[in-house]
Amino acid sequence: MPAGWQPWPMAPRSPRKFLCVVDGTPECKVAIRFAARRAEGTKGHVALLYVIDTGDFHHWKAVEARMREEAYKEAERALYEGAAIVNAVYGGRPELIIREGDAPAEIAKLLEDDQSISILVLGAGTGKEGPGPIISSLLTVEFGRQFPVPITLVPGGRSESEVDMFG
Repeated sequence: MPAGWQPWPMAPRSPRKFLCVVDGTPECKVAIRFAARRAEGTKGHVALLYVIDTGDFHHWKAVEARMREEAYKEAERALYEGAAIVNAVYGGRPELIIREGDAPAEIAKLLEDDQSISILVLGAGTGKEGPGPIISSLLTVEFGRQFPVPITLVPGGRSESEVDMFG
């Protein structure tokens, strides 16, 4: 080492935050378990996001209010179910987030708003229709260019023991 040389100072690393999009599908539960295992292994955190599609709320005010109320109840149910998985896997409490709008756009906005999110974890569907609409949208060239964090795709057909082995 040359005289007077000093190593580059290392910035303190904050714990990783893994974001999972919750939609109630079986592959979503696999992704949540994977994120919880990764958070456990890195002493990180899990955030669970549910996006309410407001595209269906084009009715009279009373009907729209009722639909929105039901959508929020479903969002809370799905998030609490996901939180139970996180808690069972490593005892942590996830951050629970509900947003309204187009899922890919809301994911991008959240990643812009919350710089502490390190990785987006998504469960890939196993059916003939492909990996799922969110993954398909996020993997387009338009979103891919502006995406600020790595995306981890977890095959939705994995068992708990397989997820635990790789998570």
